[in-house]
Amino acid sequence: MGKDGLHHMLASEKPRQGFWGLWNISFGFFGIQIGFALQNANMSRVFQTLGASMDDLPALWVAAPLTGLIVQPIIGHMSDRTWTRLGRRRPYFLTGAVMAALALFLMPLAPTIAAPLVFAAAMLWVLDASLNVSMEPFRAFVGDMLRTDQHSAGYAVQTAFIGAGAVVGSIFPWLLEHLGVSNVAGEGALPDTVRFSFWFGAAALLVAVLWTVVTTREYSPEQQAQFGGAEDAPDDAEIMQRLSAKSLTGGVGWIAAGLAVAVLVLLMDLEKEMLLLGALLAIYGVLDMVAIRMARAGRPPNMLSSIVGDFSGMPTVMKRLALVQFFSWSALFIMWINTTPVVTQYVFGSTDTASAAYNEGANWVNVLFTVYNGVAAIAALALLPVMSRRFGQVRTHSICLVLGALGFLGFFILRDATALILCEIGIGIAWASILAMPYAILASNLPQAKLGIYMGLFNIFVVVPQLLVATVMGQIMLWLFPGEPVWTMLFAAAAWIVAALAMTRVSAAIPQG
Repeated sequence: MGKDGLHHMLASEKPRQGFWGLWNISFGFFGIQIGFALQNANMSRVFQTLGASMDDLPALWVAAPLTGLIVQPIIGHMSDRTWTRLGRRRPYFLTGAVMAALALFLMPLAPTIAAPLVFAAAMLWVLDASLNVSMEPFRAFVGDMLRTDQHSAGYAVQTAFIGAGAVVGSIFPWLLEHLGVSNVAGEGALPDTVRFSFWFGAAALLVAVLWTVVTTREYSPEQQAQFGGAEDAPDDAEIMQRLSAKSLTGGVGWIAAGLAVAVLVLLMDLEKEMLLLGALLAIYGVLDMVAIRMARAGRPPNMLSSIVGDFSGMPTVMKRLALVQFFSWSALFIMWINTTPVVTQYVFGSTDTASAAYNEGANWVNVLFTVYNGVAAIAALALLPVMSRRFGQVRTHSICLVLGALGFLGFFILRDATALILCEIGIGIAWASILAMPYAILASNLPQAKLGIYMGLFNIFVVVPQLLVATVMGQIMLWLFPGEPVWTMLFAAAAWIVAALAMTRVSAAIPQG
């Protein structure tokens, strides 16, 4: 065998990464998650401090799901087609980190601005968009850098950093208060605990992402082609041909669905936030029809045609995982919205937000959320790799989802605050698996050249459940169980059981051999 042939054989598989290699690849996610945790835990407090009412909060918070829905597919598409001296994915998560750090730094200055609430809302849009710009390429980055048999370990390490970042970002204001930093401020002003936490988060985010940028080197497109992928990706010409063959009926159907949602909102006096869902359905229908017409007119490929074409032509394994993802994240958003009212009302016995019992219960929810994030960080490193080797990725995810469903069932049945910690252990294990296993399966079974766009499109099935739960769940509870939020935990348990059952269909879609 000649030297060139030997070199090709030796280079045909990516080098195995050791512990520090896995650490460096995902450490930036630790900083990104600190940013998300600070945003999730403090932005309602910021908005209310600046004069927003409770009724204003849903409209102000719509930035979070909407920016993810728009930004991630675009960044995924662009990063797949990027190659610079800095690499393929790193330019995006570095740019996103710089912008997110700037937004975190400026947010506490909102009370000094002429229109403080408008400024804070604008900074939330910038922050969330920038965090999504950073986060999306990190998902694909693990698949880029690791060989197939290390995907589970790679996403497990990333999940551990997500859990650790969530704990650090969530607990930092509390920690500052216990170190003597003031947690109160005058009317319209943010306390020092919040201001210093945002500034700490800005620095931590930037340092963590810079660590990954400096300590990693991406494989060039030529090297990636030599390593090969799960399968060949459809090229631009194939996508345009596939689009031109599509019927316009699908787009009309999406538009009709959007209009139907709008009519239902008006006729049944539903939550006005549902109009956003209807608008998104109609807009996608319009974009689908525009992309088809461009393809039929022989227009050259562009971002719109690529994104629409890739969404309509998702591989089977991704479609089946999308169903799992939909029910998985539906339960998560139910939990995030309803855990506080459930715990305060049924465990601590109060719905009066001014009472000591209510606030004691609300503080206990912070403890419970810290537990499940901490469990997720530990389970990602100590449990998921062992389970995936023993049972395989698909069965591991099913088992973890069932454990999480039992945790939600515990919230429905139990009335003891300490016992709820056991429930959070099951939920934490499921959370770790949701953040790791679907992405490991995708990275191992999707075309390498389109890993970015597919990961971005996969985020749709994170965002849509959020919009549905935020808009529809409240209406369902009002109809069926008014004033009884504990029933939402039964819905969450059922959603994870459905997701676990849906995982049984994923194995058949994974290429064998």
